[in-house]
Amino acid sequence: MKHYLSINDIDSLPDWVEEAINLKKDPYQFEGLGKRKTLCLLFFNNSLRTRLSTQKAAMNLGMEVMVMNFGSEGWALEYGDGTIMDQGTSEHIKEAAQVVSQYCDIVAIRAFAGLEDRKKDEAEEVINGFATYASIPVVNMESSVGHPLQALADAITMAENKTKARPKVVLSWAPHPRALPHAVANSFVEMMKRQDAEFVITHPEGYELNPEITQGCRIEHDQDKALENADFVYVKNWSSYMDYGKIVSKDPNWTMTEQKLGKAKFMHCLPVRRNVVVEDAVLDGTQSLVAQQAKNRIYSAQVVLKKILENL
Repeated sequence: MKHYLSINDIDSLPDWVEEAINLKKDPYQFEGLGKRKTLCLLFFNNSLRTRLSTQKAAMNLGMEVMVMNFGSEGWALEYGDGTIMDQGTSEHIKEAAQVVSQYCDIVAIRAFAGLEDRKKDEAEEVINGFATYASIPVVNMESSVGHPLQALADAITMAENKTKARPKVVLSWAPHPRALPHAVANSFVEMMKRQDAEFVITHPEGYELNPEITQGCRIEHDQDKALENADFVYVKNWSSYMDYGKIVSKDPNWTMTEQKLGKAKFMHCLPVRRNVVVEDAVLDGTQSLVAQQAKNRIYSAQVVLKKILENL
């Protein structure tokens, strides 16, 4: 594996999950692997868990880490071929990727969707541009359409908490005051399609995700029906896909409550809007796995970096 760009770069999800859980038991067992190797983290968008967990994962492997908030500190990049750069962009992705490749051994990038032009977002200009022009491995720390480090952490968390061989897992939309990307939901769906589980996606009509990603999944518009006998409930907001990037509903009836959750474990990638997406009683209750998910972000990143380092 050269790059980690999507959940589909995982050859065997059960093996990766098992390896991550093993790393969690002794995080420093491979601390010599990254000696004299440097990880560069490029952030085009804000971060808390992604930045700190990926840094910690690299440190556990003995790596040096450089961080750049590219959106505020770097030059505006151009991505098109043959562009006459007489407008707002100052540097082409071709040169930027080549330069970064000379300063580090792995580059990890976070670049959100703009939610204005679906074709542009799905082209993944930033991530794919670096993967094309960099001579080093590229790791996706959340892109326009995917968040594979989060999805891997979610798989680890479910493996640690499931009480039956084939659990029921529900991905439930929730209201939010802002239009949010589809990346977390997309990667969670892709990850769940590789699990032995009963999987249901529930959302109001008009919030269908990319049908190419959800193909083969059960979709239920009745949230109560979807939640029946659930073992894990993953709650996340996303904007409309068909009416791209738009908010078509803020229905508070989709907020996750203790009553709706029942006996299921609650999952969310964070950050989360309390009493909008989910009520306090759920987040603060014993069924909430959000802190464990956040911790497992270290080990999802660590297993990815370990596998890349082993192939350098």
